[in-house]
Amino acid sequence: MDFTFTEEQQAAAETARTVSADVAPDAVPSPALTPAAVADDLDRRLWRRLAATDLLGLLVDPEHGGAGLDPIALCLVLRESARALARVPLLETAAVTHVLGHHAPAATAAALLPEAAAGRLVLTAAAHGATGHEPAERSVTARPADDHWILDGTTDHVPWAHQADLTAVPAHTADGRTVLALLRRDQTGLTLDAQYGTHGERLARLRLDGVRLPADRALDSADAWPTLRALLTTGTCALALGLGLGEQVLTMTSRYTGKREQFGHPMATFQAVAVQAADRYIDLRAMEATLGQAAWRVTTGAEAALPVEADLAVAKIWAAGGVRRVVQTAQHPHGGFGADTDYPLHRYHAWAKYLELSLGPAAAHEESLGDLIAAHPLD
Repeated sequence: MDFTFTEEQQAAAETARTVSADVAPDAVPSPALTPAAVADDLDRRLWRRLAATDLLGLLVDPEHGGAGLDPIALCLVLRESARALARVPLLETAAVTHVLGHHAPAATAAALLPEAAAGRLVLTAAAHGATGHEPAERSVTARPADDHWILDGTTDHVPWAHQADLTAVPAHTADGRTVLALLRRDQTGLTLDAQYGTHGERLARLRLDGVRLPADRALDSADAWPTLRALLTTGTCALALGLGLGEQVLTMTSRYTGKREQFGHPMATFQAVAVQAADRYIDLRAMEATLGQAAWRVTTGAEAALPVEADLAVAKIWAAGGVRRVVQTAQHPHGGFGADTDYPLHRYHAWAKYLELSLGPAAAHEESLGDLIAAHPLD
């Protein structure tokens, strides 16, 4: 088997590395020291650069102005963006455009995808629980009414909802189906309440009270929500890994302990420090391997003894636990310096906690994995 990335996938990653090279993660104040969000808006300058380099249309077909690449390429790009803690809904926009391209009516896709690829349309998803353990689609109900859907309910912790033009909201019907509603920020009956994540970014609670949505703005495909959920899961694992988050933190720690001396010797020469760094390196390689397997299954739809949800569960187990262990280990040798707000480690720590909470507890995913193994015994 050939495990190398294609030229197009590698080019996308290199472009993302170049675009985010001058984005400084320490330029944003510590969330612990701010009374509200660290910033009122997403990074519009970076957003324009992502659009100009076709990274916002990464998963959009060329006929709609996109690059026509796959989820593996998206994961490589997200690893690069996470290295700089890029404050943009790149994952959410890419995931929603992918679902629109495969499950939206042709007219809806033609109207929305070129705008999203060009950066004129910001997309996000109300997927709290999608990457974690609780089912996000149970928070909102949808019932048909003539040529509309009527939506009611509340969903929490929606990223970028205050800045997005459209939010994809999963909603369940009386007969057990899940539709994916595309809601405008100014939709009648929709209220946004401010919430804040551990990373200091502004989230939103969406309260839907009799929202009337035209039928062409609701994706009533059985595969739309599972596809979005799988993309958000693999993308969040990619953010946790990085030449993004985990790898960047380990690099920072290696550089610091190589220069910092105690008892007349660099800390990196101490056996205890070296053992901790080696353990975290193993974590990162396991995160990379399980992410790669999940992304490959999502991209190819390849058949296996277990459904793709098993690969996603394994990736989440390693990403949620691994990113926490990496930043905790990094904090230990940095000591008080790691908490200094003039040094960027505190920002990575805050983002790591947010991603860990978003992914959900490893124990819950281990339980889900056990259930899948029991339901699909090997012959």
